[in-house]
Amino acid sequence: MGDANRLQEYIDVWWLVVAENVGLLRELQPDEWARPTDLPGWNVRYVAAHMAHLESDLAGNPQPRVEVPPAPHIKGPMGMFTESGPLARADWSTDEIIDDFESSAAKRHDALLALMPLDPTALGDGFAAGVGWTWDMLLSNRALDLWMHQQDIRRAVDRSGGLTGAGGAHALRSFSRSLPFVLGKRIGAPAGTTVVLDVTGEHSATLVAHMGDDGRASELSSAPADPSVHLAMDFETFTVLSGGRRAPDQVTATVTGDAELGAAVLANLAVTP
Repeated sequence: MGDANRLQEYIDVWWLVVAENVGLLRELQPDEWARPTDLPGWNVRYVAAHMAHLESDLAGNPQPRVEVPPAPHIKGPMGMFTESGPLARADWSTDEIIDDFESSAAKRHDALLALMPLDPTALGDGFAAGVGWTWDMLLSNRALDLWMHQQDIRRAVDRSGGLTGAGGAHALRSFSRSLPFVLGKRIGAPAGTTVVLDVTGEHSATLVAHMGDDGRASELSSAPADPSVHLAMDFETFTVLSGGRRAPDQVTATVTGDAELGAAVLANLAVTP
């Protein structure tokens, strides 16, 4: 896939998920906005306000400055920036939050289409430039972020859905690339180690990572008959672990082979930017 087509696909997935998220938010009952999510310190309202904040910022809308008090879940400047959006919208009605999200995303969508084609290696705009994200990373991450937050809300209010379709497929592709990083950089497994991870359900894949003699981990195109460890889990579990939403002991996964290595892989799957 060419660069322009890849970036356009990211935009298309993001725009589709925007519509899904707006529809979900408009269905929520008043009491559901206060439900806690898997994100520490954040309820459904906070997640919705966060989505509105980032789309508003990227659309070029001025953002009010607020004081961000210390909290255990706030880590560094990016965490403070992330927290500032929901705090700035603390007195808004839920309808105002949804309208802000929807109108900002529409403004952003028009701007992105006008900017295409974009250089995927150039720095993105808005907050992305400050953290060093390229257009490729920014547009991919926005689609993933909104889809993950849709699932955060759905789990919180017990409204399953949204796992199938383009958003879920994008999440699988995004997280699937990380297994060699987990095996090599996070775990530092010895040479010759091979991990096979089978993802089943709404979207499926067999992921294989192998540690070479040079100390680097890489993907393999096919699974060996006798890997060091074989893991299996459904698609939702894979995204929950990869997104750092829950710990391994809170989900169901099958480990066959080296149990210690399997536990290390599960404990290090979280790679959400």
